[in-house]
Amino acid sequence: MDRGSLLSKERIVVKIGSSLLTEGGSGRLRWDWLRDLVIDVIELKKAGCDVLLVSSGAVALGQGHLGIRRSVLKLEEKQASAAVGQILLANAYTEVFGSHHLTVAQLLLTLGDTEGRRQYLNARNTMETLLHLGAIPLINENDTVATQEIRFGDNDRLAARVAEMANADLLILLSDIDGLYTNDPRLGTNSEHIPLVNEISAEIESMAGPSRSNIGSGGMKTKVEAAKIATAAGCSVIIASGRSGRILSELENSNIRCTWFAAQQSPVAARKRWIGNNLRSGGTLVLDRGAHKALLAGKSLLPAGVLRAVGHFDRGDAVALVSESGEKVGAGICAYSSADIERIRGHKTSEIGSILGYVGREEVVHRKDLVLQNELIGTSHVER
Repeated sequence: MDRGSLLSKERIVVKIGSSLLTEGGSGRLRWDWLRDLVIDVIELKKAGCDVLLVSSGAVALGQGHLGIRRSVLKLEEKQASAAVGQILLANAYTEVFGSHHLTVAQLLLTLGDTEGRRQYLNARNTMETLLHLGAIPLINENDTVATQEIRFGDNDRLAARVAEMANADLLILLSDIDGLYTNDPRLGTNSEHIPLVNEISAEIESMAGPSRSNIGSGGMKTKVEAAKIATAAGCSVIIASGRSGRILSELENSNIRCTWFAAQQSPVAARKRWIGNNLRSGGTLVLDRGAHKALLAGKSLLPAGVLRAVGHFDRGDAVALVSESGEKVGAGICAYSSADIERIRGHKTSEIGSILGYVGREEVVHRKDLVLQNELIGTSHVER
């Protein structure tokens, strides 16, 4: 399978491991490496590609700054290191990207933020707005408060969730290993590099082992798990070593060894399938004739086209969409609660702020969060 050009992708998430950003266990930042990354990101942006960064390194930087020399830290020491290191990390990215007149925006998430519907919607809308304004989202796990995640979590899986939220075409997982092998090559056993994975089978999962780095929390196991999440969302995945400079350019030119995990469908198709098959409807929106026609033409649902809301639901819940005659139109994720829908239905988007007292989304259901009934045919969707 031809993986295609990085420059042909519309949206790429790049995950950066701690071992790439810092020198050994010293906690010193590798400034030259970071400056090379910026040059590569600029090339991608020039080609019209949106870039999101998921960066580890806060704990390692903070540990070095605080002078904590132990390789195994207590939970509270990790959280204290993260609190200090996150500022250092954000300042470093701001400095190197700012020297090229690029804006970096920090988002701190937990895995829970990517799974709760309202948190998910808020985080995704923030990312979309930042990208629209030309900024580069810099995402990390909120290690200072996420006790479960800091013990067992990793940024590989967080990056996969970010790729899923952002409808990314490609997720690049950069660390200190150049892909998946049949056995861990660092153990001295015979191992064979795997350049392409079309399906993540039980055999593929068994080839992954735990982390052997003293700095990072992830390993090949978490990377394969991340690839499983991302490819199911229609996002291809590359696992590559980021040790050399200009790593993204080398990937573009196919100059380095890596493992490519192929997505089986597009991000849009995967998202529509997810909405249609997995979300339980919290209520129903009844649409007028004009709104029904607009949805069939690929438009979003605006408040002016809603006749009424049926049932009780919150912002971020899934809703069924039906015509005035009762015909099933589709399903989608609603940007407003049922109570707010009843207040703004039939009104223009310009009136939302004065009615609700705050300016929310222009769309009640954005076209990216909507799947039509004819698109559900042939899937396992069951009306609930």
